Amino acid sequence: MGGAAGAQETGKVGREASGLSGASGSGDRVEFSSTLKGVSRALASDGAARAGRVASLARAYQSGSYLPDGYVIARGLVSDALAGA
Repeated sequence: MGGAAGAQETGKVGREASGLSGASGSGDRVEFSSTLKGVSRALASDGAARAGRVASLARAYQSGSYLPDGYVIARGLVSDALAGA
């Protein structure tokens, strides 16, 4: 292929490989970037909240003021076991 024709073909292949081609035969289009960004943000905010909760529990445990409720723990364990069954 010549210079200009080869460059056009390379551009076309690059667009198709990256999912940025024009209209497809069926007109369907899939976009992951915004959805994945939302999921990532949700996980990051959940992670930050969870880290704060873990730090709070660690401080309570170290100071001796952490008094877990055995009933609540047992209920959670049973609930998790039944959900996995």
